Amino acid sequence: MKNNLQRRVLLCLLIISLAFSYSKLFAQTEHDAIMLNKAQWCNGFSYMNSKWTDYWEGSYKRNNDNIGSVSTQSVMYMTNYGISDKLNVLAGLPYVWTSASKGTLHGMKGLQDASLFLKWKPITIRSAKEKFSLFAVAGVSTPVSNYVIDFLPLSIGLGSTNVSGRLLADYQKGIFFTTISGAYVRRSNVKLDRDAYYTTELHNTTEVKMPDMALYNFSVGIRKKYLVAEALLNNMTTLGGFDIRKNDMPFPSNRMNSTSVGVHAKYTLPRFTHIELTGEADYVLSGRNVGRATSYGAGLYYIFSLHPNKSSK
Repeated sequence: MKNNLQRRVLLCLLIISLAFSYSKLFAQTEHDAIMLNKAQWCNGFSYMNSKWTDYWEGSYKRNNDNIGSVSTQSVMYMTNYGISDKLNVLAGLPYVWTSASKGTLHGMKGLQDASLFLKWKPITIRSAKEKFSLFAVAGVSTPVSNYVIDFLPLSIGLGSTNVSGRLLADYQKGIFFTTISGAYVRRSNVKLDRDAYYTTELHNTTEVKMPDMALYNFSVGIRKKYLVAEALLNNMTTLGGFDIRKNDMPFPSNRMNSTSVGVHAKYTLPRFTHIELTGEADYVLSGRNVGRATSYGAGLYYIFSLHPNKSSK
């Protein structure tokens, strides 16, 4: 039985690798292996704080005394519903505000981009102590307010409408698990509040072509009855764009690459199993045209069942 499971897992991993070779791949999120049961509904809020002083201007790491440290904070509402045990729908909306510790540039604030994801688990292979699952995730995000995008690094977003597709594989043995995923993000063009701009050449237009992105995530950790804890490695690669010019401000269509490491934990209260607490931290190890940010966050979620005869997962 064990050898049969291992052969089937290897076959599914081969399918995933083939999918990546033919595509330039990008509480519960779209990049974890946790699903709600049918008719379960999760709602909650999370807080995130990210701060950096050093940043990469192209491949050159530097700081800028005109802005000092740049901070980005957000409060995000998240909702997730189990259409079935194998199909979930997730939505989120963050309120974001930014600030700089020095200089005259003022921070910005407002509602950013609403997101909607469908998460499907088509394959689950089990044995006595092992489980392998394959997921497919499709999503879209779009701005919900008319925020200024041409004011980086203090803009609250980049203003594009994004469509993404993700493949995710998860293997668990006992309480230990590993998860790997990749996503391709297609981004729409954006418009500036000026008639011309310069990148590597002059553009006499208000429209900016945004390069697409690839996102990769790898995690290892433990899953127990009330606790999920994991270490993560994340990579963001912009498929095009250009570097920040010397001593210039960032631009929406810059190449923005980063590799970061982090930790994440989710704890369900044993006496109140509808309540979940989350905590996370992340640090950017290397990048291009991004800040060397340290981030941390926390969340509080409530899960209940709309099916009166079905207990919580």
